[in-house]
Amino acid sequence: MTPRNSAALVLALASTIWAWAPSAGAAEVPADPSDYQALLATLQPGDTLVLAPGTYTRLTIDGIHGEPDAWITVTGPAVGEPAVIVGESCCNTVQLYDSSYVAVTNLVIDAQGLYVDAVNAKDTPSHDILIEGNTMQGFPPDEQQIVGVNTKTTVWNWTIRGNTILEAGTGIYLGGSEGDTPFIAGVIENNLVLNPMGYCMQVKHQNDYTAAPDMPQGPSQTIIRNNVFIKDDRESPSGDRPNLLVGGFPDAGPGAEDTYHIYGNLLFYNPREALLQATGRVSVHDNIFVGAAASFPALAVTGHQGKSVKLAYVYNNTIFTGGTGISFSQAAAQDDAVVGNLVFAPTPTSGSIVDLRDNLVGSEAEAADYVAAPAVMLGAMDFYPLPGAVVGAPMDMAKLAGDPDFDRDYNGTAKGDFTFRGAYAGEGENPGCPLDAEIKDCGPGGTDDGGSDDEGGSEGSIDDSGSDGASASADSASATADDDGSADGATIDTGAATEGAADGADGTESGCGCASTAGSRTAGLLGLVVVLAPRRRRRR
Repeated sequence: MTPRNSAALVLALASTIWAWAPSAGAAEVPADPSDYQALLATLQPGDTLVLAPGTYTRLTIDGIHGEPDAWITVTGPAVGEPAVIVGESCCNTVQLYDSSYVAVTNLVIDAQGLYVDAVNAKDTPSHDILIEGNTMQGFPPDEQQIVGVNTKTTVWNWTIRGNTILEAGTGIYLGGSEGDTPFIAGVIENNLVLNPMGYCMQVKHQNDYTAAPDMPQGPSQTIIRNNVFIKDDRESPSGDRPNLLVGGFPDAGPGAEDTYHIYGNLLFYNPREALLQATGRVSVHDNIFVGAAASFPALAVTGHQGKSVKLAYVYNNTIFTGGTGISFSQAAAQDDAVVGNLVFAPTPTSGSIVDLRDNLVGSEAEAADYVAAPAVMLGAMDFYPLPGAVVGAPMDMAKLAGDPDFDRDYNGTAKGDFTFRGAYAGEGENPGCPLDAEIKDCGPGGTDDGGSDDEGGSEGSIDDSGSDGASASADSASATADDDGSADGATIDTGAATEGAADGADGTESGCGCASTAGSRTAGLLGLVVVLAPRRRRRR
């Protein structure tokens, strides 16, 4: 895989067709390393600063304001030789202060081994920001607190889309470690986060806050979809981390009824932790989870950092792991659902779950009876269903129908009458995205999938032209699991909650405000192969 892979370029080219109409005076302003920072200060709403190929020392976006229908864009070439922004030890590589309606696209952002973030927002709020189609690399190999995209101030309506983040300390870190700088109403989609030391992505818990007049008043949605989150074997001196962690929302006031919608993602491999840990209000559907640590659940729903589980919908996911598939170590106070999942694990589900039904569960060894190529091996694994293997009675999805793209599978295919278990609503040959270390260019949502146009965000709608998404630095740990029970055969689960126990999470806090990358080690996973020999398909 090359940093500027073809999928990223296709996505970048497609998404540069903005959804706003530029103002009459909008201009393309060519720039090079000698004049780019001076020209940036002169841009008017609707203008685009076009960086020529070359090497640029830092990019500071301070007090730059577009308008809702006339964004200011800073872009490098979408194809060919890149514009490379390089770091200095003094400062983050791309730094945002007090800016709005600004897009940063098609850049290579290289921290050159320095202890600085690739993209960082701090001190004063920046809202309605788009970070798209960039490659972030050159992070130091020994510091988890160095981040690809990091927000250390209150932000809202960010979109982080189609970026490749290589071997960061932490890939994307949104919100402050103390919970006092919330990340609100964002979209994080179609990113590849490869081999970070800590989290691929974390969104921090949020304390109660007072919303300013121009902030989303809520309820808002933050959407995390179509991302590829992959870890390798590197240990971190700051402690092990899940691939993805989302914290709880405020207990009262603005944000208290916000929700994370996590769908269409590939979460692959974690030798020491869970793949996803979630608190607060979450909906998790049509994801593929492969290769969590055997002593952790693949998907851990748990209290964390003083925040409790309020609402947790987990449906139509495919899980292949050596420990527990889905663990609720804390009951959801408002509502729950664990419905229509395809889980191959020694302990498919555990904990206190009220609405537990219509799941197809079994052991890892039985997975080959149901899906094409069960494995923990990028590029070779294929969890698309065999003909007739994962179909059951139509499921009642009424309580889930308000979720964005609840009726679209991992590939963006319509689910029809909801008879398929797992992340795919189809059988036979997989027509969609390969499960590999590359940007996912299909799937539900606002890409090229034919899915619904609901972008989430404040009051349920976010303009696809660029609002929502952000970043951060690293902290906190995840839940440990102490589960009992096992599945000795694949079965359709239609009953009430499975009993089991999972300890809650209590992690250590850290946080910085910097980021960078060391090299390219896309290969380090090939020694992890757990391929199951094909077996006679059996249905129960």
